[in-house]
Amino acid sequence: MRSKQKILDATLRLIAESGFEGVTIAAVARAAGVTRQTVYSIVTTREDMISEAMIGLVVDVMGGIRDKADQAETPTQFIVETIVAARHLIRREPVLNSLLRSGNANPLFDADMMERALPVVRQFLDGYVERNPGFDSAQFDGIDGVLVRVALSVILFDDPAIHEDDGLRRYLERWLIPVLPFAQPPKLDT
Repeated sequence: MRSKQKILDATLRLIAESGFEGVTIAAVARAAGVTRQTVYSIVTTREDMISEAMIGLVVDVMGGIRDKADQAETPTQFIVETIVAARHLIRREPVLNSLLRSGNANPLFDADMMERALPVVRQFLDGYVERNPGFDSAQFDGIDGVLVRVALSVILFDDPAIHEDDGLRRYLERWLIPVLPFAQPPKLDT
């Protein structure tokens, strides 16, 4: 078990230092101080090694996102705060920050990225429903894909209008919240 943790920690260090391109079985073995054979006895492929290392980190980050999002009083605020907190934590965490760089080995640009992301988002939304039993979970049906796409766009494509958290909140409240099935209708000025 000790070798496995050393391998996973080395994988995360290499991602933070040189992006996903710098992660190879040989590089991780050197960084962890183990042999390549030891690495292969623990993980079968480079992709499995990266995935397993990232899962532990993502679980920690998801806890931080949930802590911030759980302060929301409504489902729409929960959605906005989830995206704001996710962007903030991704920018702050060096390993996750490497996701903002393009490259051949970046998992964000894999063809099956949505297949991997949707269950994570769904689990996060289901957690909200568990903590708020009065909310009908059917209202979240079908929006997980929209949330992944919107979150990725505001994380990857920054501009001055949304660079700060309050600007991002205003953007999401104007453009995302009105299309959610459970959003309150806009107030009309009379």
